[in-house]
Amino acid sequence: MLVATLVSAHGQALVSEALLAGLARTVPGIARTAALDGAVAADLFAEAADARKLEADIRLALADAPIDVIVQPATTRRKALFLADMDSTMIGQECIDELADVVGLKEHVAAITERAMRGEIAFEPALRERVALLKGVPLGVVEEIIQHRITLTPGGRELVRTMRANGGYTALVSGGFTVFTGPISAVIGFDEHRSNVLLADGGILRGEVTEPILGKQAKLDALVELRTRFNLAPEATLAVGDGANDLAMLGEAGLGAAFRAKPAVAAAADARLDHADLTALLYAQGYAGSEIFRD
Repeated sequence: MLVATLVSAHGQALVSEALLAGLARTVPGIARTAALDGAVAADLFAEAADARKLEADIRLALADAPIDVIVQPATTRRKALFLADMDSTMIGQECIDELADVVGLKEHVAAITERAMRGEIAFEPALRERVALLKGVPLGVVEEIIQHRITLTPGGRELVRTMRANGGYTALVSGGFTVFTGPISAVIGFDEHRSNVLLADGGILRGEVTEPILGKQAKLDALVELRTRFNLAPEATLAVGDGANDLAMLGEAGLGAAFRAKPAVAAAADARLDHADLTALLYAQGYAGSEIFRD
């Protein structure tokens, strides 16, 4: 049996009983429905074999309603391992772009970042090129950037805290930098973080990054390593990201979710979140609203 989880856009409650009843009548294979959190999120259980077709049928019936749909096998929906990208996923910014703003190069660096995240250019050389432009930036600005420019994505802390409270292991795996992932992972509550190391002399960036660069392959390797360490089935893993360097990790996860992602990433992922916040990945696992650890 497949389960299709419907989650309203952040801050809205759109999954009404009437909507669920209408979908049960019009979408082939729907066997029953179950509310997860009032009209915020609900499940549709279906006797169906094709997840993509079921998702397409539901999306067609929803028309343009800002509701995300996540379809997966019902029996393996609860996850024990969660890996997440940081920039534009767990936070709303790209940290390297914010660093570049210090030397007046944000627009230039952001354009390179966008191309790399779309998969138009290789991630590793693009990172080296952008880091080289940061030469001379004092590391002391990082604390100010985190304090004044970085915003946490809604639902991220709840997602990590709830999974950990239920025995899950969580890792922030970023193509960014340890000077950001360290403090940010601690605030969100991750078990660990992995990212790249910026080289500096006397607190001043050298315009270089430690090799090898943590990119697409390293993210995939981290998932496989942690899955093996905890002796988990592939189906017990969850990953979320937005860029091309997340694709291998998303493809290997039991459920790979694209969050506000670039078009190619959204098309390839198991699920895409275009409207909901990150608590959608708890509802997708069958957590009810009352089970979510909220601030």
